[in-house]
Order: sequence, then C-alpha cells, then structure tokens
Amino acid sequence: MSDTVPPAASSSSRRLLLLTIKVVVSVGLLWLLSSRVDLAQVWRTARTASPLWLSAAIGLYLTMCLISAWRWRVLLDAQDVNVRLRRLLSSILVATFFNNFLPSNIGGDVVRIRDTARAAGSKTLATTVVLLDRGMGLLGLILVAAVGASLDAAASVIGGAGVLWLIFVVALGVSTPLVLTPAFVGRLLRPLEALHQEWVRERLTRLTTALGRFREMPGALLLCFAGGILVQASLVVFYAAVARGLSIPITLPQLAVLVPLSFIVQMVPLSVNGFGIREAAFTLYFARIGLPAESALALSFISAILIMMFSLSGAAAYVLRRNQGVAVSAGRPPADTGG
Repeated sequence: MSDTVPPAASSSSRRLLLLTIKVVVSVGLLWLLSSRVDLAQVWRTARTASPLWLSAAIGLYLTMCLISAWRWRVLLDAQDVNVRLRRLLSSILVATFFNNFLPSNIGGDVVRIRDTARAAGSKTLATTVVLLDRGMGLLGLILVAAVGASLDAAASVIGGAGVLWLIFVVALGVSTPLVLTPAFVGRLLRPLEALHQEWVRERLTRLTTALGRFREMPGALLLCFAGGILVQASLVVFYAAVARGLSIPITLPQLAVLVPLSFIVQMVPLSVNGFGIREAAFTLYFARIGLPAESALALSFISAILIMMFSLSGAAAYVLRRNQGVAVSAGRPPADTGG
C-alpha cells in the first residue's frame, strides 16, 4: 500500500492548517488586547452610540459600494465589456458578504471575476480588470494616507508624511510601466510558458491585449484612479461618522492615516478577516495620538459590526440570484432586477 498522500487531501490539510493559524492569531491578539483594557469602558462607549450617526455611516458605506461599482464599470467599458451597473453593484454586495463571512478576502474577488467572465468572454480579461481595479484602489489608499499625514503632523506615523509620499511615488512609478507597456509585461511573464506553453501563451496574449486597450484609453485609467480615491475617502468618512456617533475625538486627517494603514495591515493573511490585527493597529495608533485603547476597540468593533450587518444585503442578493437561476432552469423567466 502506498504511503503517498493524495493531492486533494494534502491541499485540504494545508487549508486547515492555515485556517487554524489564522484563528489562533486572531483569538490570541483579541485576548491580549482585552486583557489590557477596561472592557466595561469599551461597552459603555459602545452603548452611547448615536443611532443617527451609525445610520449615516451605513449610508456612507453604501455610497462607497456605488462608487466601486461605477469604477469597475469604467474599466469594463474600456474593454468593450457591457455589464449593467446594477449587476456590478449586486456583485460587489455579494463579494462584500463573502469577504466578511469567509476566512479569506479572496472569495470576493472570485465572485467579481466569475460575474463578469461571461460578458468579457474570458476569465483572463475579467481577472485583469479586477486586479487593475484592486491596484488602483491600493494607490488611492496610499495617497489618502499621505494627504492625511500632510494635513496634520500629529496624524502621521513613524517617518512622517514624507515616507508615505515616497511609497506612493514608488508604487506609481512601478505600476505605470506595467500598465502602459504591455509588451514588457509579456516578456516579463514569458518564463511562465515553461509550465504549459500553449495555455500560458494564450492567456498572456489576452492579458497584453487588455493592457494595450487600457493604454489607448488613459482617461479610463484616470477615472478609475479618481474613483479609487473617492472610495478610500468614503471609508475614512464612514469611520469618522462612527467615531462621531461614539463621541470619540479623532480628526479626519488622523483617520485618513489610520484607516488606510489598517487595511494594508489586514492584507497580511495571518488572521480571520483582519480580526485582532485590525484592533491591534487601532490600539497602537490611538496610543500614538493620545486616545485611550478602549475607544480604539469600540471604534474598531462597532465599525466591523456595521460592515458585517451591511454585507448581509449581499447574502440577500446571492439568494435572489440563485433563485433566478432556478427559475431559468425551470423555464420560467426571472424577474428583472437590473442584473
């Protein structure tokens, strides 16, 4: 009998191990933070939350999703891919639900790629658009943090605003040639053909063709970048509304630094949906600007709860989509939901 572990079993074991590590990191960090703060004070701060400001925060998060859908459509239009805005918004809501209730934020991107692959006629093209959208969003995130640090010296992190501006310039300098020189990207990735020459070559051709179209439409890229800035600004104002609702005296420039940096930290795949790591980032930053850790935890937890509550709309959209699929397979026309 062979002792070789089947590939599927080995993959499942690795996923289980990674999930276990994430759970341990999240629970460990949350336990450590809770042992160093007055949990009763955290609860008192949360209980005083203004329903009006929390409702405004939900509205701001919806605005962020609308801007995200519009930005996504700008990139798809540049590739002559016609997908209705309501369909893209629905996809973003479903992706938000997956990101908040699955132990990975990759699931949301998979949803977005799947939802546009058919219209694009290519998973490679759909993936290219989503990844470019992600990249533009990351640039916008760094820019917002740099602007926040420049507006208020007290808001800056170690190294000051200059370090953030340097990171932005370097990121922009690296990403711009990748988008504007498709042939260079093709040559850079050509060694991958050694894995499966025909399959990889076909997808590299689709990738470079897509980048070539973007190069011919710089206006679409600029609009997408502007949309990325608006998305990050909306998130900052979302947190500002929650902070106002909790009577936490933190300024917009300070949040403009904290929110982007906390999202960057959460990209490290070492926790369950950022729990623990996000709270640690908030606590460390609040200590830097002279605010109590209890307020940091209250702001982080209440904001996360609001986002998770909002993301339930994605679950409803997902169920509605599946029901429509069942209706179509049974020969009944689905209701028009703008998809």
